[in-house]
Amino acid sequence: MVCRIRQRNLIRKKREDKMAITVVVGAQWGDEGKGKIVDLLADESDCVVRTAGGANAGHTLCVGDVKLVTHLLPSGVLHPGVECLLGAGMVIDVDTLFEEIDEALSRGLLDTTSRIKVSPRAHVTMPYHRKIELIREKSANAIGTTKRGIGPCYASKADRFGIRINDLFSPSRLRTLIEQNIAELNPVFVAFGDSAITATEVESMLSTAAGWAEKLRPMVGSVVDALAEMQSQDKRILLEGAQGAMLDVDHGTYPFVTSSSTTSAGACQGAGVGPSAVTRVIGICKAYTTRVGAGPFPSELSIEASESLRQKGGEYGATTGRPRRCGWLDLVALRHAVRINGITELAITKIDVLSGEPEVLVCIGYEIGGITVTEFPADTASLDNAKPVYKRFSAWSNAEADKPLADSTVEFLECIESFVGAKVSIASVGPGRKQTIFREK
Repeated sequence: MVCRIRQRNLIRKKREDKMAITVVVGAQWGDEGKGKIVDLLADESDCVVRTAGGANAGHTLCVGDVKLVTHLLPSGVLHPGVECLLGAGMVIDVDTLFEEIDEALSRGLLDTTSRIKVSPRAHVTMPYHRKIELIREKSANAIGTTKRGIGPCYASKADRFGIRINDLFSPSRLRTLIEQNIAELNPVFVAFGDSAITATEVESMLSTAAGWAEKLRPMVGSVVDALAEMQSQDKRILLEGAQGAMLDVDHGTYPFVTSSSTTSAGACQGAGVGPSAVTRVIGICKAYTTRVGAGPFPSELSIEASESLRQKGGEYGATTGRPRRCGWLDLVALRHAVRINGITELAITKIDVLSGEPEVLVCIGYEIGGITVTEFPADTASLDNAKPVYKRFSAWSNAEADKPLADSTVEFLECIESFVGAKVSIASVGPGRKQTIFREK
């Protein structure tokens, strides 16, 4: 095993690769450190596409001493000349998008909005989406969402009452869609003791949407056609997902999941490219595990131990500030993520956070009803009752980018590779771009 350290750029692939599309996915329950890895990959890309999700996902980027949190803008926004596309699979809070653009411009981190292209097919989160989600999260069936209206917006999309970016430019069509949505939702609001949306509020929404349209117009264009043109020119394209594989609406810990597909296949769908064009799928995974909100978490630590890891790792939601639940690395769940995404390589983040721990544990199986299983169950109740089976590793000292990894750390990474069937090509030992170790065999 040879560890090679590079100071800044991530794995320089040869430009001869034709139509090279890389997909980056979270391989846990989100918050894996995707922002940093995508930021590094963007330095070697011509285009970064955000493919799904909305303002419920936060990516934290560190530029020198400056921290930038993006929720909608692709992480490539920090790189001059890199095109930043928002795909059809997204649900966009337009006000939040404008706020992020303005902040990036004010910091000199975004040179021009001409680099941003928003798909006319992307959907728009509206005030009534947030209103219905707030009601649901106050009920006994709350699942711990970010209350940003993401689920209801995707529900409107699936029910074919959704409002797309393109609808903002058709006032009559937009009015019809808003009135249809309000007619269906007002009885629900009233039934739950909330107020109905009034005609005055509808007019306010239409007025706000007219302002959105005027400001968005220069940025709206076909993401599908733009990507097809880039592919014909052999440009390097990076597809960036949101959340993590274990929150996928089909393959995650349903119903404690997000409302979109968070897998590599979902990234292709949301961007509008065929899977045959994808050459690499990189899964991002912490050296331990976290999740936000409700749902099964077999390797979760005790309250005291979880708080210690939370403080060391700064485990608070980038979007909501909520404390994240913390636990040991779950290799059973990670292998499931590798399989459903076709992950070709892994990036393990926050290895430095485990420095100084008395020992490091990884979950290699679940004991359920007296039987040890090593495959990830579909049944949430089984996961709720699962007891983790652990493999233990010796403690390691501070992991630093300018020093070889400790033997116990290398053993830890090799265990991951052996169990999940994907190589660990990147080891992140801090939030900075230079705090990255690139491993080659």
